[in-house]
Amino acid sequence: MRELTEILDAIDRFAAAGEPMALATIVGVRGSTYRRQGARLLLTRSQEMVGNISGGCLEGDVMVVADEVMTSGQARLVTYDLTADDDVVWGLGLGCNGAVDIFVEPVDPSAEIFILYRKAIAEEQALAVVTVLSGAAPAGPGPFAQPRLAMWADGARIGTLGDATMDDRAARAGTAAIQEGASRILSLLGSAGAVQAFVEVLRPPIRLVVCGAGHDAVPVVQLAAQMGWRVVVVDSRERFLTRDRFPAARQFIKADPTSAADRVPMDDRTYVVIMTHNYLHDRDLLRGFLRTGAGYLGMLGPRIRTEKILDELRRDGVTVSDRDHGRIFGPLGLDIGGETPEEIALAIVGEIQAVESGRRGGFLRERKGPIHGQQVTGSRSQVTGGDR
Repeated sequence: MRELTEILDAIDRFAAAGEPMALATIVGVRGSTYRRQGARLLLTRSQEMVGNISGGCLEGDVMVVADEVMTSGQARLVTYDLTADDDVVWGLGLGCNGAVDIFVEPVDPSAEIFILYRKAIAEEQALAVVTVLSGAAPAGPGPFAQPRLAMWADGARIGTLGDATMDDRAARAGTAAIQEGASRILSLLGSAGAVQAFVEVLRPPIRLVVCGAGHDAVPVVQLAAQMGWRVVVVDSRERFLTRDRFPAARQFIKADPTSAADRVPMDDRTYVVIMTHNYLHDRDLLRGFLRTGAGYLGMLGPRIRTEKILDELRRDGVTVSDRDHGRIFGPLGLDIGGETPEEIALAIVGEIQAVESGRRGGFLRERKGPIHGQQVTGSRSQVTGGDR
């Protein structure tokens, strides 16, 4: 949600200056595209831009559309088809070879949708938003400038598409999007016919729990925070849990290894890295976090060390299931030949991103098909299209 936060801050800033704005959102991709569904670009009348929807090949043309939208006050859905393998595409310097649908709408800084976005970010809640892009959406009262229905993970709804049947179907689609973590375009049928709608899901960023505040944890915390993740640093030594040492950490927790798992906030977006360099501490930490629902448990150190810890835990009566084996990564990190703390941090963060995306790492040149195609690993999945 880091990019969205920057756009929301920019909306407030430009609104204070009386600057007209338009918001361009990628709602559909086919083939190779630089960004995926949900990527945004804020544009102003003075041609300032915040955000990103391509590698620079579309922004100029989208600015022309945005000017028209700001003047007319009417949203537009535009499609850029870059699949032609000829000089018309490549001669323009367009670096992708796919098609992208972009929804450009005028910005009302006080609109309810931006209030909901801010609430989702501040309270770290999942939010699904269904926006009608085209079709005969029934006119009905609601808090949004566009026909929209938003819903929280608990099922609470805000707004309406103007048709009860359509609202119910949109709510079911929103629930599925929250569970899958995937945004998409779909057709919604109501009493007056079908509409094309964009179902977007906003989920809290990854929460990374770093157990161990040693010197090699510093670049891990820094890089993870740059990714926009919520980083929690856990250690029993209070003197290491400082803002000077970890300026980007979201939270510090002073806890013994035996009680740390009970002190850490957990959700389905929580990943744990255990890197105290103390065998007994790492053993106790793993014992505790095995009881939680964390989907990733990374263990620093060689494989034989992790296997020895697991053997000890089994002898102590701890059940280590097949699911547990699937979420334990020891040694943790992608195989990039890293040796320095910074290189190891890159390997760790890269592996976590791969797990979150349902990928196995590796070289993109060896991948068959679109880079952003469907992948499923365990309960994690991403359904999009595109290339970079």
